Amino acid sequence: MLPLIMAVILVLVQVGLLVRDHILVVHVTREAARAAAITPTTEAATAAAINATDLDANRLTVTTSGGQFTGQHLKVLVSYKTKPTMPIVGHLFPDITITEALTVRVE
Repeated sequence: MLPLIMAVILVLVQVGLLVRDHILVVHVTREAARAAAITPTTEAATAAAINATDLDANRLTVTTSGGQFTGQHLKVLVSYKTKPTMPIVGHLFPDITITEALTVRVE
């Protein structure tokens, strides 16, 4: 019975870590979009995304598309590939890519 309880606890912790990563990706997307609204380049959005959180920059992808000039709409897309880290149950979860998009108006 105890191993089953421990497995359930580990699964719940892993799900909690995935939810945490999703919340951080939403935050990173907002920061990247805010930076891209001022300087509409992928480089500016990527730099803002990397500086906004402690997510692994090697697994973070930022792309922009759309407007380059004031008043145009610019779409920022952020993807982050999570890796399950909990012992035993982490191997049951595949790598999951979390993707968020936000459209802003270029200032």
